[in-house]
Amino acid sequence: MSRRQREEERVRGKFTRRALVLGAAQMGLLGLLAHRLYRLQVEEGERYATLAEENRLSARLLAPPRGRVLDRSGRIVAGNQLNWRALLVAEQTVDVGATLETFGKIVPLSDVERGRVERELRRRRRFVPVVVREFLTWEEMARIEMNAPDLPGISVDVGTTRIYPEAEHMAHVVGYVAPPSERDMDGDPLLELPGIRVGRSGVERHHDKILRGRAGAVQLEVNAVGRVIRELDRREGAQGQDVQISIDTELQKTLRGKIQEGTSIVVMDARNGEVLAMATQPSFDPNVFNSGVSAAQWRQWTANRATPLINKPTNGLYAPGSTFKMVVALAALEARVTSFGERVHCPGHMDLGNARFHCHNRGGHGGMDMRTALKLSCDVYFYEMAKRVGIDRIAAMARRFGMGVPLEIELPGARAGLVPTLAWRRAQGKPWALGDTVVHGIGQGFYQLTPLSLATMTARLATGRAVQPHLTRAVGGQPVRGVRPEDWPSLGIPESHLRLMREAMWAVVNEQGGTARIAKLPAETGAQMAGKTGTTQVRRVSREQRERGFRVEQMPREWRPHALFVGFAPYDNPLFACSVVVEHGTSGGQAAAPLARDALVEAFKRLRPGPGGLGPRVAEAAPR
Repeated sequence: MSRRQREEERVRGKFTRRALVLGAAQMGLLGLLAHRLYRLQVEEGERYATLAEENRLSARLLAPPRGRVLDRSGRIVAGNQLNWRALLVAEQTVDVGATLETFGKIVPLSDVERGRVERELRRRRRFVPVVVREFLTWEEMARIEMNAPDLPGISVDVGTTRIYPEAEHMAHVVGYVAPPSERDMDGDPLLELPGIRVGRSGVERHHDKILRGRAGAVQLEVNAVGRVIRELDRREGAQGQDVQISIDTELQKTLRGKIQEGTSIVVMDARNGEVLAMATQPSFDPNVFNSGVSAAQWRQWTANRATPLINKPTNGLYAPGSTFKMVVALAALEARVTSFGERVHCPGHMDLGNARFHCHNRGGHGGMDMRTALKLSCDVYFYEMAKRVGIDRIAAMARRFGMGVPLEIELPGARAGLVPTLAWRRAQGKPWALGDTVVHGIGQGFYQLTPLSLATMTARLATGRAVQPHLTRAVGGQPVRGVRPEDWPSLGIPESHLRLMREAMWAVVNEQGGTARIAKLPAETGAQMAGKTGTTQVRRVSREQRERGFRVEQMPREWRPHALFVGFAPYDNPLFACSVVVEHGTSGGQAAAPLARDALVEAFKRLRPGPGGLGPRVAEAAPR
């Protein structure tokens, strides 16, 4: 073999080895590729198919419409309206800050709004949408859609927002809604949805879970930038149930138009405890809470001495004054320390040791039996009754009439008030003197009672039953228990005792010399009212002031006594019970009694008596 042949053979061998190495490498790469393809297509094919499908599909929970609140005639007092909003899903964007910055150039965002969004993003899981902006206009929605590729994670959605057509007229009863806080989270995924609201006060809070409903779900097809292509599937949730309440909106509005600041009126169905009106001034507009309360608005509300955010019929606390005298009289009769006809002499005052307790009639009333003492509101008579009975027996009778105990009305935060006892005073480390008992005999002293509890007392006096005040008539169109008079037990007080109280209250309004003759119902109502006036001091009048001929009208308004009145009608077949408190109104007979008369006149006009209640049993639901 020549040298040239040997060289060619060497080259061929070298090429063959390289070809073999290259072929082996190629085969190895092909093997790896085949193995990888096998894993992708066979071993993990289902997983990657799912991921691909998830990239194409977007599943979202749907917030159900919140149930409505209807008044007794089916009128909507809390409803829903459409609300277009921009949502941000943090999981769908690489840089949340950049997305918000871009969004702010398209639809202006205030620093407050941006701060809220950032707080929500930190609080919620990354896949949960957060509302960036609500109440979008068509123009704003168009700009967002046109710039969708530059807004990863942003989408436009339609939801609902709460609306209160009667605004401040029903605010304290219906309440308002607001975004859920951390303490509201109870595991319900519905609470994590954007724009969801929970009840914060009133009926909205008490019936929140009933009104809330159950979430639904929708499956959407989206493109690479997250724009929705089409809706593939939808599973509707369960909308919240409607709640019908006993308030008559027109009666409520009419009464609020008649009262001044610091006045409360409660009107109840005396037979079953349904609250027909619960009017107070001032109030607030609950619609403001939909878009967020500004710091300036909050300062204005809280700085107002008239406390517009407080529902005074359930949370205002007042001494009952002479409206409490029927309770003292019943306690005395039950304890058998007096009788119907026993007469007590009133010289215009009672002396107890070195203290003198005055009657409102300085010249005295002379001999007083129980009926006349109630009619003329003689203080000395009830000083004597309280001294005989003792504070604990008076307190026990008061609790039977719904005073100083929780009334369990469907308004969270309603106060029970205070009816003092010896044990209560001793727990404070303070003594209780006989003079304290005497003062409490005319409804002064430590008593703290709400207008609602005074109306409840009046309804129980009128019917002899332990009716409980309540607002709910029906849930989801089904009547609730407690709307019939027979649902409530007897008070266990002899009818003869109750009859005497009613007769005396009738005399207060209808007989010559009664302290509320001004409140007599007009003839066109075809009914007579029975009632009792009350006046409670907020500032003590000294003996020196009395001797100088002191007149309450000379005092600054904030030092003048509160004016109170309780009443029921018709006298012979009670349908309505009411209470009125006029802060610094000076005289129950002059300031509060006429308002009670007007309230009952309006009630007779508005509400038709029916079996077991007033008006329709359960109103037909208004169209959604």
